[in-house]
Amino acid sequence: MASAELQQLERRIRSVESTKKITRAMELIATARIGKAQLRLGQAAPYTAKMNEVIRNVAAATGGISHPLLDRREVRTVGVLIVTSDRGLAGGYNSAVIRMAEHAIARHRADGKDVRIYTIGKKAQSYFRYRRYQIERSWLGVTDTPSYADARSVAQILLNEYAEESVDSVEMYTTHYVSALTQEPLMWPLLPIEAPETEEGAEEGGPIGYTFEPSPEEILDRLLPRYLEATAFGMLLEASASEHAARRRAMKAATDNAEELTRILTRNKNQARQAEITTEISEIVGGADALAHG
Repeated sequence: MASAELQQLERRIRSVESTKKITRAMELIATARIGKAQLRLGQAAPYTAKMNEVIRNVAAATGGISHPLLDRREVRTVGVLIVTSDRGLAGGYNSAVIRMAEHAIARHRADGKDVRIYTIGKKAQSYFRYRRYQIERSWLGVTDTPSYADARSVAQILLNEYAEESVDSVEMYTTHYVSALTQEPLMWPLLPIEAPETEEGAEEGGPIGYTFEPSPEEILDRLLPRYLEATAFGMLLEASASEHAARRRAMKAATDNAEELTRILTRNKNQARQAEITTEISEIVGGADALAHG
């Protein structure tokens, strides 16, 4: 009969192997989702680029833009939008963004400014609610596969808050997707909207001429909210790709650790079994000697 130590080691090995199967499956799922997220990010890029081009051309054609969404005003209240995941097991993905946002909140308050907090993702909501921050609005179930409707919902809430002067600026804390191996926490100023800078070499052909009808103001009234929605959508797509990439890395590391732990436990089990067999043989030999000299 196996000793208690052997039974305990065997139970631990079975437990670790079961965990390894789960982490391996999650790694494969995250790998598949990274590809889909990268594809969506690439598909959205032309629309965002064209919006940037139109904004630049309108600014050049009108000799500068004047609009409530573009004009800066004295900042008394800062809106802070934090984008995290709804699920964990993504390594340091959530903690990096939350830490950056929390430092910014403390800095704004030290400067005498009020802060209104908005969260996307359950992790940010849980973190700031547990620490008794007041959360003005939360969005859940967005970051895994964000849709344009999600971005529109976020943009509309923030636009209404800005128009009512509940906030004088809005900062978005999210994650910039560099590659499957690199993701960086990022602060992106959402409001007031910053007109895109003219790219090098774009002036050679001169700006595209526009005829405004009925007026530039009304066109901007329609164009700028769409621009904000497109910006928010692009940021959500980057956050989604970053989340899946971070989860894949975390699950791969967990799978590798489980394999190493299984090897160590198996070696310990073999050593314990060998010691047990040696003890039994010694007892048998000792008993035989006792009988022989009895």
